Amino acid sequence: MRVRPLAAAGLLALSLALAACQDGTFGGGGSTRHLAPIPAKTLALMQTKGMSPSDPILIRAYKKEAEMEIWKRGSNGQYALLKTFPICRWSGQLGPKKKEGDRQAPEGFYTITPGQMNPNSSYYLSFDTGYPNAYDRANGRTGNYLMVHGTCSSAGCFAMTDESIAEIYSIARDSFSGGQRAFQFQSYPFRMTAQNMARFRNDPNAPFWKNLKEGSDYFEALREEPRVGVCGTKYVFGGQDAAAGSCSPKVDTLVAEKRERDNHEIAELVAKGTPAMRVVYEDGGQNPVFRPQPPQNATAFASLGTPEPEQPYTPKDYARHNLGDVSRPESLAAGPNEIEVDAKGKPVVKPTLLAETAPPIPTKAAAAALAHKGKAKEDAKAAAPATLMAAAPAKDALPDPKETAAVSPKSARVTVADAEGDPAAYKQLLGRLFGKDASASPTPAADAAIVPVAAAPEPEARASAHPAHAAAPKKLAKVEAKPAASEKPAAKAAEKTPEKAVSRKD
Repeated sequence: MRVRPLAAAGLLALSLALAACQDGTFGGGGSTRHLAPIPAKTLALMQTKGMSPSDPILIRAYKKEAEMEIWKRGSNGQYALLKTFPICRWSGQLGPKKKEGDRQAPEGFYTITPGQMNPNSSYYLSFDTGYPNAYDRANGRTGNYLMVHGTCSSAGCFAMTDESIAEIYSIARDSFSGGQRAFQFQSYPFRMTAQNMARFRNDPNAPFWKNLKEGSDYFEALREEPRVGVCGTKYVFGGQDAAAGSCSPKVDTLVAEKRERDNHEIAELVAKGTPAMRVVYEDGGQNPVFRPQPPQNATAFASLGTPEPEQPYTPKDYARHNLGDVSRPESLAAGPNEIEVDAKGKPVVKPTLLAETAPPIPTKAAAAALAHKGKAKEDAKAAAPATLMAAAPAKDALPDPKETAAVSPKSARVTVADAEGDPAAYKQLLGRLFGKDASASPTPAADAAIVPVAAAPEPEARASAHPAHAAAPKKLAKVEAKPAASEKPAAKAAEKTPEKAVSRKD
């Protein structure tokens, strides 16, 4: 009978681990942190932009850039960017949340009401994103209590610092006090630019992201909150007709023009060879502003895409923020991995020369030639007089003709550069490098076309050859005592050819 309480405790611990930041603690408590006023610096910023604390807001979040934007609607009915906050932690991968426990932060269009604001959160302060919405339910997606909250720990949420969520909470609170009934929360994988859409065109989530871009285009072209509907398993965006459930809402002229421009730019980028990529994370990401920064990089880190020059944020601004318990710091250290993918979204494996990845394997003939070279040097040093007379090579100092044929100048000097315009020569090169018919000798006509390269002087010989040392007999004697030139090309070529092949790039 004791097993049951222990099992229940284990299940409770497991459920808490899976729902690490899925904060469902609403109501109760006696905290007053939710009553903190909007910071004076932010109020001054509103004033410079012609905004007031009671004006309606709209929030946009971007996973890849790890940024969250607060927009406010002016008296002209259009939204303008108020401030950008760096996201301290988000988890999972780029792409929508699909099921409970997948650690995915949601992507889509959500509605936040005053009832979703949580003043008594276990994570300082928070608000519920409203996942799953009608679109998520239509696609069979599960999960709940996906929050934007404080403390830099995420298991499917957008985790801000306590200071950041306090400011965001106060801005939203005052907008509700001013009469806004609900604000829109737009969550994207990245900024919906033509460059990003071209770059991630073959990701498995690309069709879903194209659908999200329709709503993003509406907002960016008109600076108005798009009305959102669901038709089958897709979002539809527009005005009142979209909100009423029309599957073909009217498209504003400015929105249509933006989509046409973006599609044209995407097509141009693809035609120019922009590679299709996929980004894979160990477990989500974090804005670089929260990572240790070297002094030379501690400069303004403005919002990406279409930055507002007056809205920079720097590592210094956030260095004093308390991050709390950062979730899975080891996965943050690994960073994202970008992979080129094909039209089916599968990784592209680029062909490479074996010579670039494997060390060359010397043939028996080449090894014998190198050994014979060493013996010939010793014999020549012993027999050479210390005079200026030319020393003829001894008969036994010459390499064996059969071994010389195996590493003849023609065979050794067929380089990648020689093979560039000749596929047959390229195949011949690979065969010789890796043991295929390594001893095959070329035709006499081909041999005659190759002039053996003179052996490079030894270090001491180079010094002796200088005009200033022309009268030094010992140095010159060493020059004359070198092995005969007839044995040099073969041995040198056997040493140098693999290196040339290795240094060649695709």
